[in-house]
Amino acid sequence: MSKQIIVLSGSPRKGANTDILASAFVEGAESAGKTVKLFRVADMRISGCLACERCFTDKGVCIQKDDMTQIINALYQIDTLVFASPVYHTSVTAQLKLAIDRFFVGENHPFPIKRAALLLTCFQKTAEAAGAKGAVDLYKNLSKYKGWENYGIIIAPGLDGKHDIKGREELKQAKQLGCNI
Repeated sequence: MSKQIIVLSGSPRKGANTDILASAFVEGAESAGKTVKLFRVADMRISGCLACERCFTDKGVCIQKDDMTQIINALYQIDTLVFASPVYHTSVTAQLKLAIDRFFVGENHPFPIKRAALLLTCFQKTAEAAGAKGAVDLYKNLSKYKGWENYGIIIAPGLDGKHDIKGREELKQAKQLGCNI
């Protein structure tokens, strides 16, 4: 069972559906005694990976001095990682993808992450119509590459307004996932 969890939320809309879904997960995890740190990557200054490979010689330390440094430091302290994002053009948001690309820092000095989960929200009425498959494939491919156990995927489709997720079953599922992960 996980004890240390990071949630990376890629939504640029503060307090909207993705944040509400991520908060339900956090609530469930904390109620089960887990330590959770949530990073809203859309609010952070994160640059893309430079592929300079300096992190290979600097034992997992990135040469860039931006807000990703605090995420990288935290990634070395956890066993579970959760991604939360709205579906934008068939994948996660660009803000979340920037953070994911910076995971390159862990290639020669791997993070101790053992399991991961994915929380998605989307405007379209079904996950298939929303193109959520691209986001799910990104997550599954990353998890397989990194050797992380896929602990769960929750997709909340049909969310038009900023707070449409309120009262939805996916919030209960996210809370339960947080409890169980």
